[in-house]
Amino acid sequence: MSTRHHALVVALSALAVSSASSHAATVQPTPAAAPVASLVRAVDIPFEQFTLPNGLRVVVHTDRKAPVVAVSVWYDVGSKHEPKGKTGFAHLFEHLMFNGSENAPGDFFEPLKQVGATDFNGTTYFDRTNYFETVPTAALDRALFLESDRMGYLTGAITQGVLDEQRGVVQNEKRQGDNQPYGLVRYKLTEGLFPADHPYGHTTIGSMADLDAASVQDVRNWFRNHYGPNNAVLVLAGDVDVPTARRLVEKYFGAIPAGPKSVAPPAPVPTALPGVAAEVMKDRVAAPLILRTWAVPGLNDADAAGLDVAAGILGGLASSRLDNALVKREKVAVQVGAGYSDFAQVGTFTVNAVVRPGIDPAAVSKRMDEIVADFVKNGPTADEVARYVTQTVSGRIAGLESVGGFGGKAVALAEGALYSGDPGFYKKRLAALAAQTPATVRAAAARWLTKPGYRLSVLPGARDAYQDAAVPPAVPVAAAPEQAPKGTRGPLPGVGQVADLGFPAVERARLSNGIELVYARRAVVPVTRAVLSFDAGVAADVPDWLGTQQLTLAMLDEGTRTLDSIALAEAQERLGAEIYAGGSYDRTILGLRVPSANLAAASQLWADMARAPSFAEAELPRVKTQLLTQIQQELTSPDGLAQRVLPRLVNAGTPYAKAQGSGDPRAVQALTRADLVAFQQAWLRPEKARLFVVSDRPLDEIRALMERRLGDWKGTGAAGTKGDAAQPTPLTPRIVLIDRPDSPQSLIAGGTQTGLKGTDDLLPVEVANDALGGGFLGRLNMNLREEKHWSYGVGGNFSRYAGAAPYMVNAPVQADKTGEALAALRTDIAQFVGTKPMTRPEFDRAIAGATRSLSGNFETSDDVLTAMQLNDLYRRPDDYYATITRRYRALTLPQVTDALRGAIRPDRFVWVVVGDASKVKPQLDTAGLPVEVMPAATVAGAGANGK
Repeated sequence: MSTRHHALVVALSALAVSSASSHAATVQPTPAAAPVASLVRAVDIPFEQFTLPNGLRVVVHTDRKAPVVAVSVWYDVGSKHEPKGKTGFAHLFEHLMFNGSENAPGDFFEPLKQVGATDFNGTTYFDRTNYFETVPTAALDRALFLESDRMGYLTGAITQGVLDEQRGVVQNEKRQGDNQPYGLVRYKLTEGLFPADHPYGHTTIGSMADLDAASVQDVRNWFRNHYGPNNAVLVLAGDVDVPTARRLVEKYFGAIPAGPKSVAPPAPVPTALPGVAAEVMKDRVAAPLILRTWAVPGLNDADAAGLDVAAGILGGLASSRLDNALVKREKVAVQVGAGYSDFAQVGTFTVNAVVRPGIDPAAVSKRMDEIVADFVKNGPTADEVARYVTQTVSGRIAGLESVGGFGGKAVALAEGALYSGDPGFYKKRLAALAAQTPATVRAAAARWLTKPGYRLSVLPGARDAYQDAAVPPAVPVAAAPEQAPKGTRGPLPGVGQVADLGFPAVERARLSNGIELVYARRAVVPVTRAVLSFDAGVAADVPDWLGTQQLTLAMLDEGTRTLDSIALAEAQERLGAEIYAGGSYDRTILGLRVPSANLAAASQLWADMARAPSFAEAELPRVKTQLLTQIQQELTSPDGLAQRVLPRLVNAGTPYAKAQGSGDPRAVQALTRADLVAFQQAWLRPEKARLFVVSDRPLDEIRALMERRLGDWKGTGAAGTKGDAAQPTPLTPRIVLIDRPDSPQSLIAGGTQTGLKGTDDLLPVEVANDALGGGFLGRLNMNLREEKHWSYGVGGNFSRYAGAAPYMVNAPVQADKTGEALAALRTDIAQFVGTKPMTRPEFDRAIAGATRSLSGNFETSDDVLTAMQLNDLYRRPDDYYATITRRYRALTLPQVTDALRGAIRPDRFVWVVVGDASKVKPQLDTAGLPVEVMPAATVAGAGANGK
């Protein structure tokens, strides 16, 4: 691997001819990257903290950019605290905490939805359980009342009915994970590294048997032992100050008594494997997967930063050692990876490779070992270390925009407080990362990757039997009865006046060649996000050559006129830049995210990829193989199979029917470099482009830079044309059963044509759908998940394309309830547009939630960038979101009810069911619809013609 800094200007004569334009811009010297030290200094989350007398630790970070506050409660209890026979309890209890408390009974999401909460959820892992929501500032009282009530007043709300419901939901969450390709790997890796009695020796999801055995008394005891305030950290981040936080936290949490203190169980890093060193398992997968994993120290260890860097260099970077050797040069793997999972007390270090079909997995495993051994012996280069650190710090800077959610500032503070006793530990971690040298990284790798490691190979074949796949005998479960609030703490707090959305002003400019620049300024973090959006997408894919667009996009980062694929990846990493390509039904994009200090250099790489991709002939066979393997992987995935079949049925007769996964394998196999150049010249050209930018830098500076990068770009040849969107072929209601043997769950996916277009005003039907399928509280989810506990989650939405807006339903359900679940879905939909339409409380909740959540929904520059693109696609004004509140408030219940009735005809659905036909077909034969059975292996060829 080249580590010289002048690699950016190495010219590869074989790739020097541009396919994009005969008017390519002059190559300019690449500006130098900003020092990583300056990037590290940009990561700053000021905070203050205090502790209540009952032991509750409170951390406060003030961020006034939006009128929202992230509320994040982290409990010092996870699966590592579970004794034998109680696996899965921490995660089960996480679910129980969402089913109401003594003074706020009912679903926890209901009062949150009413106030416009965003990013609300809960998660469990080895070391912790957390609950979080971002609420309008005016709703902070309510959020703290709810969190404190389930912390201090929960046991009276835990009933047998609630336990049975959530146990079923959790078991279907487990089945949903197990049902994926390679879905059982997580169990093998855990069991292969840790003894069964080690705190980290079982997965968080737990076992079906232990979950079945849980009693109401068991879970109440679990709560009393672990959920006291002295075991929790509360982080408030956003539009709040310390005096306000202290007053509210003392008001709502101060009276909760302390409980037993959680004690971290002894969890030494194992020095030997608990069993065999290597195992082979079979699964219905398209390509072999090989993994090797080691038990290593956790995040507080001095070697943590070195192991993090080692994993990134081995398999995390786009230019990683494993990727360069096994994928790009030797072409024996189609995908590789490496990762360091840093838990509080231990960690794991894993390398893996998806083997190219037809290659001996044992030979690839041997090569992977050789690459790791060479790294351990000789260590990384200084350039490799710098590239990984720069990429990591860049990602952390971008993440600072969000106050909450799964990865915002509240998370960084809470993790530090809970795991390391210091909310500011994130700074120490970044400093340790920036201080890494080739010697320190090599030393950490040598200390731990020379110890015994566990090896697992997953080979294609019939899935090995496993106990948890069996569905237990059906036991009637009564629905949990509604309970009245005890009222011992007063009524649920109301909500003050919620501030209106402050959507940034959108400005426009135009480059010399006509490309329109759509710009908004966001100065919260020093990051620029840019998207070149081309009027192409799935609708532009080549008929009978499906996959042309996908392969074209896959080749964009394989080299430009001056850089081969490895040098291009290295150049991005030195700048902390992310350049990505993708597509929707109507648009194809080339995006850029980069610290603004490195924008000049990164934009040069980005523009070269758009203007002068090399489509290197030498790389094309490899990338084809990767795409063909991806297609075969789709044929083993429930979602992949459904998404290859349902869109072409619902959109038949329109360009959107070309949405068939990653394409037709016969067409992909036959495509040539000339085909890709032709597609790129026809569609990825300046005349079809619009440029969207959100940045902390001013418009004049952005426009001048983009003028230098793109202003003289001109298209070559004739532009592609889509033509008018045709009317879809009328649907024939039926069930298409895709046979996927050994599936512990079935995926039910349904769709119907609505006669609507994405450019229509869909606000009325979207408001109505909020009560049907649009969220957790929608009737489809509440019925199949919360009432029947046959699913982990169900949803239905309008799939919005420019020229169509079909209604789609997605419902993974346990296999033995497939027929009943489909019947329930059909009944719920029919009743909603018939005898049981949206109610006044459902309407009021939808309007309140939609209007009050706006500030949370547009908190980050990425949110704004997406909104700008959607406004363009749906032909809406730039101030659409700034003025949407009054449109919501002008809607009426009869208006939205009539709109949905006019769009959805329950008897015109086509249903795709992915499951084990031997178990599922008898259940579907009584549905009153024709049932067509399709083997999974035939899906890629059905309805799509090759070249």
